[in-house]
Amino acid sequence: MVPGHQISYRSIPGVGGTVLKALVVEPTGQGSGPFPLLVMPSSWAVPNIEYVGAAAKLAKQSGYVVVSYTSRGFWDSGGQIDVAGPETVGDVSKVIDWAIANAHADGTKVGAAGISYGAGQSLLAAANDRRIKAAAALSTWTDLARSLYPNSTVNKQAVEVLLAAGKVTGRPGPVLVEAEDAYRDGRFWEVVPISAERSAASKIAQINANGTAVMLGNAWNDGMFAPGQIADFYGELTGPKRLMLSPGDHATAELFGAAGLPNEIWESVGRWFDRYVKGTANGIDAEQPVQLKPNNGGEWKKFGAWPNGNADTVQLDGRKIAAGQGTVADSGTILLSGALQGFLNIPTGVSLPFVDRNVAGVWSGPQYPRGATLAGTPKLKLQVTPSAETTTLFAYLYEVGPLGLGALITHKPIKVTGAGRTQTLDVELEPTVWNVGWGNRTALVIDTVDPRYLTESTRGSTVTFGPSSLTVPKA
Repeated sequence: MVPGHQISYRSIPGVGGTVLKALVVEPTGQGSGPFPLLVMPSSWAVPNIEYVGAAAKLAKQSGYVVVSYTSRGFWDSGGQIDVAGPETVGDVSKVIDWAIANAHADGTKVGAAGISYGAGQSLLAAANDRRIKAAAALSTWTDLARSLYPNSTVNKQAVEVLLAAGKVTGRPGPVLVEAEDAYRDGRFWEVVPISAERSAASKIAQINANGTAVMLGNAWNDGMFAPGQIADFYGELTGPKRLMLSPGDHATAELFGAAGLPNEIWESVGRWFDRYVKGTANGIDAEQPVQLKPNNGGEWKKFGAWPNGNADTVQLDGRKIAAGQGTVADSGTILLSGALQGFLNIPTGVSLPFVDRNVAGVWSGPQYPRGATLAGTPKLKLQVTPSAETTTLFAYLYEVGPLGLGALITHKPIKVTGAGRTQTLDVELEPTVWNVGWGNRTALVIDTVDPRYLTESTRGSTVTFGPSSLTVPKA
């Protein structure tokens, strides 16, 4: 018989009997099974059709049973949204139970995969359920607080998008309702305690103890789940692991692959499961595990570990700026800016001559006559004295051409507290791989307002910078 697949729409009992609506994709013409199983929870606000294209290829070409289901609280599934709480994570195990009993699935060969909300669930379920031999987490978070509250600064655009999408497509549960109330009241710090239980970074010991093979794939410009947390999580894994970071924004790098179209990320996902779920010796375990595609274009660069090579350190002189006023420098708009970078290589840009030096600090970095590849995590050692009790700083690293036009390489918010107190801060910008053009240089801009974030700077206050430094790693 010719290998093929069949799709059925099924109701699966989740935790507490809550009905989860699923599209079950089964192989045909490949014997009677049991077949290796892949479970794929849907993304936030996305129904179960999300992975059907990829699932059909995996069933037909590799003989997997794939269950793509709508996450609890959204669309056609029952229950309420608990923000990857115990019931949502427990649903993954319930789906595995059902597939073994009802879809000819092999309980000794199980993988879990997803994008965004489904990716986070897959990692959390892998910590709880030893049956999950391998996980592929794409556009995932590993630390929820670090994603939505980096350096104690609310990622306002991401929070608003998630809240709006949850209300339109689902039924928010008490945890989400209380989190929104705290956010609206300016008490976002009260939301932070829910993070640990919902973050794979706090469950790394269980994942390592289970020996789960973990593949991570995110985008450099992910406006919801920035790449620094992913790189740190990858470094803590002790089992088989693979990290792929590429240009784009949240879910854009793997979007077409989920629909079944050719895609480098999903090709690796398939090979990852073939090796660590099916047990096929396909060589992926012998490849360099850290694969990074430069954010502004170029071929994949492959490393044995997270890059930590030579670095340029730039000394930053002191200066004083007025706080609470915006400049033309900013981090862009989530989902849009990163997508433009990923698909069209159009970066978030700035004309440095138009950056007001009264309300922003601007420092020039080294020029690269023959170009250079930056690879790793740029770091700031910043001496700062704010005049207000709370000030939010935004650090932007640019590549700058001869006309003063800058392309945003990476950025990071920084919350500073203590009026009149001089302090030295060690700050990591988000990691990057970036090809600097011949003759171009880098530049650092620091201001106090950014539309992506909830800024706590006080108009009329000041920030004084003392001697500081910027270190930028190179490949």
